Amino acid sequence: MPGTRESDFQGTTSVAIGRWAVAAAPARLSTLLGSCVGVVLHDRATKLGGLAHIVLPSARGSVESPGKYADTAIPALISDMERALQGKTTGRLVAKLAGGASMFQAGPEAAARNIGRLNQEAVEAILAGLRIPILARDLGGDAGRRMVFEPATGRVWIRTPGGDEREI
Repeated sequence: MPGTRESDFQGTTSVAIGRWAVAAAPARLSTLLGSCVGVVLHDRATKLGGLAHIVLPSARGSVESPGKYADTAIPALISDMERALQGKTTGRLVAKLAGGASMFQAGPEAAARNIGRLNQEAVEAILAGLRIPILARDLGGDAGRRMVFEPATGRVWIRTPGGDEREI
C-alpha cells in the first residue's frame, strides 16, 4: 500500500506488552510503548516480519514470559520467523526500534533506574551480537509512542501523544 499512512489501515493486529507476533502481507502489527522497546525484525526478501514488545533488559535465567525480556524475546521472535519461513533467516534480517522512554524521572537515582535506556542498550547489544543491522531508531525521550509495522514493505510509523505521525 504505497503512500498509505498508518492511520488509514484498519487491519492491524495489536501486540500486547511482553509478547511478540510474526506476520506477512497484508497484515500489520502495532504496539503501544513507554519505557518498553518495540523491536521490528524484517526479512525484505520474503516480506515476513515480526514485532516484539520488550519490557525489561534481561530474564536473568528465568524461562517464564520469554516475550518480556530482550535476551529471550529476540531469539524467540527469530525462531518463530524461521518456523514460518521453514528456514534460517541468518544474514537477511534488518531491525527498526522504538520506545525506551524515560517515563519515571523522579529522585536522585532516576538515571540508574531509567528502564527505557537499559532496554535500549540491551536490545542494541543483542542485535549487534546477532549481526542484525538497525536501520532506524526512535528511542528515548519522555513520552510514549504507538508503533505500527507493515511487513509487506518494512515501513514503520511512530506516533507520540499530541504529535504527528512519522515514518522511520
